Amino acid sequence: MKKLLSLALATALLGIAAHDGQAQIKKYTLPEIVTEADGAVFGQIVAKRVFRVDDPVDGPELYFTTITVQGRLLDDETTVSMDLTYNGGFIDDEHGVWNSEAPSAADTKIGNQIIAFFKWQDNIGGGVSANAIVAMHGGLYRTASGGSRPVVLGRGAGYAIERNVSVSNLEKSIRQVRGTKKR
Repeated sequence: MKKLLSLALATALLGIAAHDGQAQIKKYTLPEIVTEADGAVFGQIVAKRVFRVDDPVDGPELYFTTITVQGRLLDDETTVSMDLTYNGGFIDDEHGVWNSEAPSAADTKIGNQIIAFFKWQDNIGGGVSANAIVAMHGGLYRTASGGSRPVVLGRGAGYAIERNVSVSNLEKSIRQVRGTKKR
């Protein structure tokens, strides 16, 4: 009986500790992510690389993935080629780290057409400065051909883009939030 009581007490304490230390992923509406981001890019992933940083403050073996996107900004249609970086990735089968919040390998495959919300960060870890993807996987969306116009694939409740929407309608919504006009 004493052993059972100890086990029950330990389980209860573990449950309380787990509840208090529970991680929370931020849910974004489109206006929230647009307001937080420096911008949004629509384009094709043309390159992808993973690199490692050993930092005296943040620690050794920090891995980051950078994708290069060629396309245009949705705010003002400026043509860009830009690097976007996020935490996690693998250099090879043995060297790297998984990050549950990072965009998936399928989402960041070279050749994919995407929409990504980005924000400049002076330090995303290990002293690395980069245009980071806002909300990690929640800030990157694949697109598909939708007849005569591309469509952003929505990701469901809690994501900034919940439902499929044409890129042109997304642009209008972003400009409306930012209060900018098309050139």
